[in-house]
Amino acid sequence: MALRVRNKKRIEFNMSSMSDLVFLLLIFFMLTSTLVSPNAVKLLLPSSNSKTLAKPASVTVYIDSDLTYYVDGVPVNKNTMVEGLSRILSNQLESSVVVRAEKTVEIQALVDVIDAVNEVNRLYDSKHKIILATKPRK
Repeated sequence: MALRVRNKKRIEFNMSSMSDLVFLLLIFFMLTSTLVSPNAVKLLLPSSNSKTLAKPASVTVYIDSDLTYYVDGVPVNKNTMVEGLSRILSNQLESSVVVRAEKTVEIQALVDVIDAVNEVNRLYDSKHKIILATKPRK
């Protein structure tokens, strides 16, 4: 009488737990990547009560307390700001330029940015708007 072994051992790997882990990691990295802003310059913005929201800006100009200008994260000076802005804005007729200036920056620095945007508007016959970014008052 031949006895057969009923419990055969199968050597398999269950991939269901691995796919759950991959999806959890994917969700984690997607959420954390949206929280990172690589081109942001840390500034202490002035406060305001206005609640005007603009369309998504095509260009952001940062001015820090040392009067260093950044056009979309690239440092420029007052003299080359028109070239930096025109390089980005030359193919657009209407867009918004958001100025994020440190709270202690002189008004002349803001006027320099406004003059540069007006010069780009004159050169390319465009209508770019300037918006000053603020933080809400408490």
